[in-house]
Amino acid sequence: MEENISELVKGLLESRREDDWWDFKREHHHDKAKLVHDIICMANSRANRDAYIIFGIEDETFNVIGVEHDTERRTQQNIVDILRSIRFAGGVRPRIEMRTIKIQKHDIDVLIVKNTNTVPYYLEKEYQDGRIMGKKISPFHIYTRVVDTNTPIDHNADINDVEYLWRKRFGLDRSPKERLMLLLDEKNKWIFDWGNKTYAYHIDYPEFKIERNGEFVPGWWPAAAFYSNPKMYLSPLKIFFHNTIIYETELWSFDEFRKYLPKSENHVVEAKRDLWYSYYLLDSIEGKLLQLFTGGSLDISSREPNYHQILIFENKQKKSEFNQYLKVHFDDYSDESIRQQYEHQIKKDNSENGGGLVYSAFQVAKCAKLYEDWLNTT
Repeated sequence: MEENISELVKGLLESRREDDWWDFKREHHHDKAKLVHDIICMANSRANRDAYIIFGIEDETFNVIGVEHDTERRTQQNIVDILRSIRFAGGVRPRIEMRTIKIQKHDIDVLIVKNTNTVPYYLEKEYQDGRIMGKKISPFHIYTRVVDTNTPIDHNADINDVEYLWRKRFGLDRSPKERLMLLLDEKNKWIFDWGNKTYAYHIDYPEFKIERNGEFVPGWWPAAAFYSNPKMYLSPLKIFFHNTIIYETELWSFDEFRKYLPKSENHVVEAKRDLWYSYYLLDSIEGKLLQLFTGGSLDISSREPNYHQILIFENKQKKSEFNQYLKVHFDDYSDESIRQQYEHQIKKDNSENGGGLVYSAFQVAKCAKLYEDWLNTT
């Protein structure tokens, strides 16, 4: 990441200008209120991406000065502590991260202000740096950044910019599928009971509905062998916006209707064409449904422990990292040791599907064992 930030900042420096998502500063702020004001402006920027406050570069000449001798230099934790000490509306604060890079042999601090949907950020109580008694950040004032200019600390942003920020928070400018991705993160606002009802809906936006379309029918997936009762059922699952289907997947029931999970994806291990595993990506719709159906616990178990019969990854990058680990450590466990340890599950699999499927409980067990080791190393 540091290399990418370094190249990014060098590119911004070569542009010899500032814009709505980057700002050059010769040195760290002396006035903490001005620092907080700059962070809020960046967090509320209309750029809809991470923003950068770059310390150690003159904002008029673009000369590289560095911050190695800056007496006001702050760490990430220093800035986090400042933000935590301030009363933001709803207790929701901008998210920041600090990176230090080298340019022309100088230390350059890059304060990354994360792009989020919880805008606009504003204060509930006035804030002033008590050391110097400088300008005050007013409560309930919304600040933003337009091109290279911040909203003055004693002004409010223009109404069209304020409206944009509220629309961003509520996803009103997004497509129905983009809004769905945001709403699925609100795990406490969905009403569902798959054991008794065929539908689920969002409390605030009931036009978004998840519907089990049809009766459960018997099915089989090797993961089922890792539950006390290996019986598995599945049903089509459709997600609606009003009366329009915007996504289709499946609802899987394991352990004789005791555990409900969304359909998982499959991966064939590179250079091991006969080895498969099932997985969820948490940033996919199925991954978000998994979080919703498990109340955020990601616990796929029922009456037996979680055997990692379905692997869970944060994103594609983490899945790729596991694949590399799997290739290197594939022979850490012999096939015979896996067959002995998971003899019971493998017998269930053979009994239910006749041992005829290419993808089997043995493969699930071997990948699960390596996945558990990988989790312990990361």
